[in-house]
Amino acid sequence: MAKKPAGRPPKPTDRVVVLHGKEIFLREQYTAELRAGLEKEHGDVEVVRFAGSETSAAEVLDECRSFGLMSGYKLVVVDDAEQLVQADTRPLFERYAEQPSEEATLVLRGDTWRKGNLDKAIAAVGVITACDHVSESTALRWLDRRAGHAHGASIERDAAHLLVEKLGTDLAKLDSELGKLATSASAESSDQPVITRNAVVELVGGTREEVAWTVQSQLLTGSAERAITQMRTVQAGNKSDMTVPLMWACVDLARKLSIAAAGLEAREPPQALAKSLRLWGPAQDAVFHAARRLGADRARRLYRTTLDADAGSKSGLGTTEHTLERLAVEYQLALHAPG
Repeated sequence: MAKKPAGRPPKPTDRVVVLHGKEIFLREQYTAELRAGLEKEHGDVEVVRFAGSETSAAEVLDECRSFGLMSGYKLVVVDDAEQLVQADTRPLFERYAEQPSEEATLVLRGDTWRKGNLDKAIAAVGVITACDHVSESTALRWLDRRAGHAHGASIERDAAHLLVEKLGTDLAKLDSELGKLATSASAESSDQPVITRNAVVELVGGTREEVAWTVQSQLLTGSAERAITQMRTVQAGNKSDMTVPLMWACVDLARKLSIAAAGLEAREPPQALAKSLRLWGPAQDAVFHAARRLGADRARRLYRTTLDADAGSKSGLGTTEHTLERLAVEYQLALHAPG
């Protein structure tokens, strides 16, 4: 089945816009571009913001319909809109979308969006656009445009590929490093600054896989002290925040251990398992040795623990640094538990 399009970027002619998905940076970027477009069309634009959990549908829609005090046109932005647009309020938004104000654009932003009849009404006067985590190919195209539009530089294709390899496709993280690289390139050239592959090699930390294995290899020793020391070394040796790659390394290793342990107990061929898990050389030996020691049940529990810790850190339950150190201890306890 063909994948449905994620929706186009919003335009100044849109009266109702929905931006939904986990990529907060993309939601912010689309909103900023929309505001810039509206200012070209209408001059000064008054921006009014609401939190979906702290307001009512009536307040938001009254704001859209009322005359602006600061300027003639309004951009009304609702964050956490999924908490506001519920079954009981959808009819209100449907009626508004059927006759939206000509002097306002309503932007509903949130992590999720439930489809329904409201979608058809919005599509007639605006757009519903997904802002999910982007693919590598999309991130590469975005880097090329973003370098010029936001940072006044160009980026070599090899440099963009390496940047995505090192950092993944998190747009906020990519943009932060892009700004640093553009500033460095500007300092070195009076002409149009160019971000080169060498600059990425020198100024941005190691690849995600390289960073992951330096930590994973220490976790597999069963020594929490060694693992924590390596995590701190990685964090201190990189200019960007490494807590997300470090958490990914812990979860990724637990996933591989769980799959490997279950496969080995089921007598699956080790070479086939290694290939499916992308394990070679010393990594294969170390992971399989630990998987045999853990067994399927204990490896599965360790994986569940890392997933819960990851979810908790993303929900603001404690600092990620403390969560990572706790996971190092969990690995030690699991690997040294009686067989």
